[in-house]
Amino acid sequence: MTEVHTGGCVCGAVRYRVSGRPTAGGVCHCTFCQRRLASAFAIFATFPEAAVELTQGQPLEYEHRSDESGRWLRMSFCGSCGTTVSHCSELRAGMRTIAAGTFDEPGWFNIDRHVWVRSKCAWVTIPDGVAVFQQGFVAS
Repeated sequence: MTEVHTGGCVCGAVRYRVSGRPTAGGVCHCTFCQRRLASAFAIFATFPEAAVELTQGQPLEYEHRSDESGRWLRMSFCGSCGTTVSHCSELRAGMRTIAAGTFDEPGWFNIDRHVWVRSKCAWVTIPDGVAVFQQGFVAS
């Protein structure tokens, strides 16, 4: 039987469900994620788009084009409370990345990688046993 997990925004206006395990679970330390989430890093779970189903509400979208790579990233967020729920990107076509804190049970999947560690905060410690990428998904 396929695992099903649910989640949504802070106010409950946007809800979703995912089927199966993520293809990647990780922590992003890029300066864009730090700024867009007002945090030291972003925790994410990536799924094929077909595994993600919107069950309530219609999120708003904002598209950002990277100054560094020129590629786009399209963020989906609640128009009422502003919670970032997910994003998709030009680099990972056909995939949707869920903001881990929006899961009803945010700790259900494993973190297998830390990306953009070249811009991580000095006080962040990366545990042994996870893949480390200095930039994006290019091995260090």
